[in-house]
Amino acid sequence: MYEQDGPGMKTEVREAAVVTVAVTVGGILLGLLWWWLAPHVPLIADEVDKSWVVYIKDTEGEQAVGVDGTFTLLGLAFGLVSAVAVFLWRRRGGVPLVVALGLGGLLGSLLAWRLGVWLGPESDVIAHARAVGKGVTFSAPLKLGAKGALLAWPLAALLVHLGLTALFGPRDPEEPYPV
Repeated sequence: MYEQDGPGMKTEVREAAVVTVAVTVGGILLGLLWWWLAPHVPLIADEVDKSWVVYIKDTEGEQAVGVDGTFTLLGLAFGLVSAVAVFLWRRRGGVPLVVALGLGGLLGSLLAWRLGVWLGPESDVIAHARAVGKGVTFSAPLKLGAKGALLAWPLAALLVHLGLTALFGPRDPEEPYPV
């Protein structure tokens, strides 16, 4: 199955496709964890001159930053786990495998983001405010303010995989020195 210099290109591309799909599907778990663990931003509504106004209940709260931080930390953890899993599955590495790991991490992050927003509180804030009533606290929609957090998973995966390959990957045989 493997040639002297490693697997053939067809095998590498096939393995890369498997890694891309597997890592992307992991985005479902990331999205569910983000939705479950992210802090809720409390809002409160008031009716002024027959129109609804929505305020952040705790203006000095850090929940909005916590939502982004939770996504980023989960993305870093998923990058670590996916890189270790891919390295243990195939120690030789290879360009298609590394590209698949980065692409799968990015697609997984995008999937997680959209899933978390979809599962989170209603995105129409004014309709939600009218439904709960004046002066009642409700949660803001789950929103990722720092879009750079989407890169946490792929970058962590690439860096960890690079480190593992450098430390524990197979070495090229050294040529003996002429005497």
